[in-house]
Amino acid sequence: MALLNICGPSQDWQLPLYGGKISPTINFKPSKTELAVPPGWQPAEFLHRFEKGVDGVKIEPWHGTTTMAFKFQHGVIVAVDSRASAGSYVATLKVNKVIEINPYLLGTMSGCAADCQYWERLLAKECRLYQLRNNTRISVSAASKLLGNMMLQYRGQGLSMGSMICGWDKKGPGLYYVDENATRLSGDIFSTGSGNSYAYGVIDSGHRYDMTTEEAYELARRAVSYATHRDAYSGGVINMYHMKEDGWIKVGQYDVSELLHKYAEQKTQ
Repeated sequence: MALLNICGPSQDWQLPLYGGKISPTINFKPSKTELAVPPGWQPAEFLHRFEKGVDGVKIEPWHGTTTMAFKFQHGVIVAVDSRASAGSYVATLKVNKVIEINPYLLGTMSGCAADCQYWERLLAKECRLYQLRNNTRISVSAASKLLGNMMLQYRGQGLSMGSMICGWDKKGPGLYYVDENATRLSGDIFSTGSGNSYAYGVIDSGHRYDMTTEEAYELARRAVSYATHRDAYSGGVINMYHMKEDGWIKVGQYDVSELLHKYAEQKTQ
């Protein structure tokens, strides 16, 4: 999860007003202590300039996180870490990377925090409008398709988002992966972020569809905690949710350091 702050030398940014006409223009002159806001109409071009190095400023927006979700006989388990990084700098340890779309839908955040929050909140609005118009809840498949269509309109424009949409509808539990390229996949197990390979290793070795609820909770805690141990850009606490037939519940919040000490002691016994 990346929080990108761009503070560069003082220069003019000319942003055309919306409405089809270029004139008049707005001139931004940020100082070194102010936040230079990139032009919203060309985010891809703006980022490419800084990746190449402009005016002595080079920015590499590295992203780090570990999010995972899997289906089993009692629903869907979602577990995420809470570390937000800006390059190699740890910005905060208190980000909840689960967006509560509605009582029957959850979305996860991976990539750029601003992109994930904006588009998934927009998805929450569209899901609510669908429910008001049709007097029924939107399906998990349709919700993920809506998000994919939003991403399709901005493909190649510099967005950074890898999200999992999970929920429960008339067909039962659903789990989909959607990213900024409008890739949309349905599956039983997904993990995103820089720590996903470590999480996959733990999940693949212990996942069974007929797990009990407590076994599923323990597998999710173990997968994310070991991923945070091996991945420098993941850490903080684990926020865990359980999607059930009557809606999601937040299982709890667990400190990864305490879990790793607990697992180390179990090995020595």
